[in-house]
Amino acid sequence: MAKKEEVVDLKPTSISEEQLKAIQEIVAPINQAQMELGRMATQKHAILHQITKLQESLQEEQVALEKEYGKVNINIQTGEIAYPEDEQADS
Repeated sequence: MAKKEEVVDLKPTSISEEQLKAIQEIVAPINQAQMELGRMATQKHAILHQITKLQESLQEEQVALEKEYGKVNINIQTGEIAYPEDEQADS
């Protein structure tokens, strides 16, 4: 009976250093961009929360002004009050 010969696997076990470096040079900026997007999403969320609070404050001010002056238009640049045409100003 003949002895079986051992089969040697000639498949590569890793890629070359140049291939590895090329892939790493592509993947690194992708990871960096994804991290930046995450940071921006967090920042966007915080800004949206801040806008909501400011809108609530504005609404409170509008209610207070309406109690004092009635339904009027106020120029936010000059502070001038414009009364609607069909209403008289309270004196």
